[in-house]
Amino acid sequence: MIIEVKKLKKTYGGKIPTHALKGVSFEVEKGEFIALMGRSGSGKSTLLHQLGLLDSPSSGDIIIDGINTINFTKKQKNEFRLKKLGYVFQAYALLPELTALESIYLPLMLSGVPKSQYIKKALEMLEKVGLSERRNHLPKEMSGGEQQRVAIARALINEPTILFADEPTANLDSESSETVLKLFKKLNKEIGQTIIMVTHEPDDKKYVDRVIWLKDGAITSEGI
Repeated sequence: MIIEVKKLKKTYGGKIPTHALKGVSFEVEKGEFIALMGRSGSGKSTLLHQLGLLDSPSSGDIIIDGINTINFTKKQKNEFRLKKLGYVFQAYALLPELTALESIYLPLMLSGVPKSQYIKKALEMLEKVGLSERRNHLPKEMSGGEQQRVAIARALINEPTILFADEPTANLDSESSETVLKLFKKLNKEIGQTIIMVTHEPDDKKYVDRVIWLKDGAITSEGI
């Protein structure tokens, strides 16, 4: 088991508290491609942020790779994210002055990996996402779909245990969306990458192994 979630709750304070997650429990096997689906406000992005250690739950347990992360300090979270987790979001978050190659190797460079190694690894990742010929292009010289594929390569450069994707095709046209989803599926099948993706598109179900449906902060069903 790669992830075990037990009775996870998230409440946002205020005069009228918002119960975003209401005791959610589920498990994810290593190598699964999971979609979190539901209407806007169902809690799917909130759940993803708890799983990715980008936010702290009010109560419950999140066990990743056998480690209960619930009481991690900020420093422990940062270290765990760097070593174990990868992220892809709606916004590509590419620095405008960096080429595709530079954007991809940046995490390894900041981790102190020797230059020859991080360049070699980044070139391999560019090939994996089908962008070898765009290595020296800036974000403004690439389409939205190409920029998202660079963001995916950057997220995978550290070989994360789990890749989290929060509506990764929301800003893309249908053709680019299909390209990105097929890439996720390829990575999932060829290298066994565990992926948890938030999506609002019903057609995206055909790419994943399992859908976890949420409504009002609770899981209503699991399946396809």
